Amino acid sequence: MLDWEFPAPLGVRPVLGEFTMADVVTVPSHLDIPEVCTYITVNAAGDLAAGEAPAAVNERGRSAQTFTVDVVVRAGDVRRRAVAHGQDIYAISAPLAVEAVHRILAGRIRATGVASAGRIFDAPDFLRALPAHLTVEALPVFARPATSSTSAD
Repeated sequence: MLDWEFPAPLGVRPVLGEFTMADVVTVPSHLDIPEVCTYITVNAAGDLAAGEAPAAVNERGRSAQTFTVDVVVRAGDVRRRAVAHGQDIYAISAPLAVEAVHRILAGRIRATGVASAGRIFDAPDFLRALPAHLTVEALPVFARPATSSTSAD
């Protein structure tokens, strides 16, 4: 297990390393990135393992769950960081799909065929189209990288 320092207000949280998600395939398919490492918080992994849908808390059927996607890009000693967060990650699926279909039908695409969303669409512009559902911001680079909470020599 590792500790990851998320932006405030989350702070340091235990995460599971070697948690492979689609990002390890999709990100290098449109960016020249030699390695993608993904982690998931222990709490989020527990929620997934429970297999239960989160309960609705409002008339729109959204859950109270919040999510944070924290991205750190490193090139040598230079680090850049961006974070996306919102409420009810499942409720964001429909607006994402609708925006993608709208752009495809309008011809606002950069690639055709089998390709990742990052290759097909202008990613920053795509994310700016979802402000009611998703907040994305560039953050100052953090000082402390992820550290292991157990030692392995």
